[in-house]
Amino acid sequence: QVQLVESGGGLVQAGGSLRLSCVASGSIFVITAMGWYRQAPGKQRELVATVTSGVSTNYADSVKGRFTISRVNGKNTVYLQMSSLKPEDTAVYYCNAYHLGPDLKMYDFWGQGTQVTVSS
Repeated sequence: QVQLVESGGGLVQAGGSLRLSCVASGSIFVITAMGWYRQAPGKQRELVATVTSGVSTNYADSVKGRFTISRVNGKNTVYLQMSSLKPEDTAVYYCNAYHLGPDLKMYDFWGQGTQVTVSS
């Protein structure tokens, strides 16, 4: 099992910045990718950004140019730097790890989520 612990959420005014952190621990074999997803009230969970172990990144169109994902492989840590925040960024943000287990099967692990609220 892999445990993910997020931190860094909170309340911020529109135009402000926040930095989310996520640390993976437990029985880690190979984490091939880590990422951030979010879920706003009444909406489905959506991808925000992902980063592979080779530091290839992918962003949702709605956050391109405003959010930056980064990863420290040796520490199994991923960050999400969020700038120019908008009220529509308000959501619970979840950390995700795509993990290759010793059985050579891929598993998805999720954190408990951290609330980000952007006031107008």
